[in-house]
Amino acid sequence: MPESSGTRGIIMTVKAIDDQALTIYTDGSSYQGPRRGGIGILFVTVDDAGHERSCEYPLPGYSGATNNQMELQACIEALKALVTRRVQLDRTEYKKVVVRTDSMYVTDNIYSARYVWPSNRWMTRDGNPVLNARQWKELVRVASRAHRRVDFEWVKGHRRDPHNRTADKLAKQSATAQTGQSISIVGIRRKKSTRPLEQGCVQMRGQRATIRIITDEFLGQQRMNKYMYEVMSKASEFRGCVDVVFSDSTVCLRRGHTYFVRFNDDTRAPRVLRCYREVPGS
Repeated sequence: MPESSGTRGIIMTVKAIDDQALTIYTDGSSYQGPRRGGIGILFVTVDDAGHERSCEYPLPGYSGATNNQMELQACIEALKALVTRRVQLDRTEYKKVVVRTDSMYVTDNIYSARYVWPSNRWMTRDGNPVLNARQWKELVRVASRAHRRVDFEWVKGHRRDPHNRTADKLAKQSATAQTGQSISIVGIRRKKSTRPLEQGCVQMRGQRATIRIITDEFLGQQRMNKYMYEVMSKASEFRGCVDVVFSDSTVCLRRGHTYFVRFNDDTRAPRVLRCYREVPGS
């Protein structure tokens, strides 16, 4: 039976391990100053006597990584280790593979990554590029190489499940042991605004505006650019707002530079349609 523990009258249930499955616990971590991330992976099986056996799989982390990227990469590296036999496990003994993660970003989007986004050219329903598309494609590809069913299950965070706590510990250790490898290349400059990033705070009305680029990233799968920016126009009601916008590959803006641009008129799918000029000395 699943293990339970009570806290102030609330029963917290730990999911049992299926003895017919190979269960993999994964976790991702991300830290600032400088930004770095780590991954945690734990393989759990049940032997013929009904005893759980666990195998830690420590790996170094990544520089400049977000938490979502690390959650994805932990799943990718876990399945890679399985299909390339880097861990001493007999895959033929198990009917399926269960990847358990506390990341809803992974569990809520794996279906779309498998069946929806590829047919939509890796664009969302709102018309925005799917972020981390290269990682999503790799996760789907390596899962297909397992030659058996691979399920992704969400588990509640670290406190009650000992296996999830171990994966969390490994992810934190991984972040401190990062070797400089990167998931994506994102250029960044310090923002001048005191406001935090709030996506959608700048309404797209086809207006012209002066903006300063804080981060720039090329999304290779969609051949688009992604920018975090701050509005510099003195007369704009959005002055000081920090938001995200995209452009096609013909409009290339650089971090730390200020530009006079024209936006589109769809706040759900924000775009820089045209760059008129760079604004010097801003």
